[in-house]
Amino acid sequence: MRPATASDDELLASRELGSFAVFYRRHVEGVLAFFARRTRDAELAADLTAETFAAALVARGRFDPGRGSAPAWLYGIALHKLAHAQRRAGAERRARRRLGMERIELTDADIERIDALGSDTRASTLVERLAPEQRDAIRAHVIDERPYGEIASSEAVSEAVVRKRVSRGLAAVRQRMGPRA
Repeated sequence: MRPATASDDELLASRELGSFAVFYRRHVEGVLAFFARRTRDAELAADLTAETFAAALVARGRFDPGRGSAPAWLYGIALHKLAHAQRRAGAERRARRRLGMERIELTDADIERIDALGSDTRASTLVERLAPEQRDAIRAHVIDERPYGEIASSEAVSEAVVRKRVSRGLAAVRQRMGPRA
């Protein structure tokens, strides 16, 4: 089989190294546009696209052409990822409301300052001096980029507790670092 000329069904059934890459290249722009139209958030659209293709790669052995086309199967996965993201966003909004927290929108200046903190050993030293639960929550969410829900499950606490630990820990680090330069 030549991946470039193979059908989508053949690409998913194949175990050849480049077959899924060809499938990905054929559909990535369409899936990205699908998410971009529905979320109106470029970063979220890119994340959901990556999650969709990762799930498709893992599940491609379960693809059954008798139940529908490969693109329909792929967009079915995309719809599930979108629904999950919308549920997660709703839960986050409700948690922020209950905690009296507003969503923080980062500006380019904020991002530059955060990047600069990454090379500043003061910040890591201050994080190390936090209470263990705050330090571990910051490491898990900020450094390891794990979602709040995943951290909460592994710690056997609520998502709100993890959010509060991260928020309080970051506030303590900011306070100890002093005013903005």
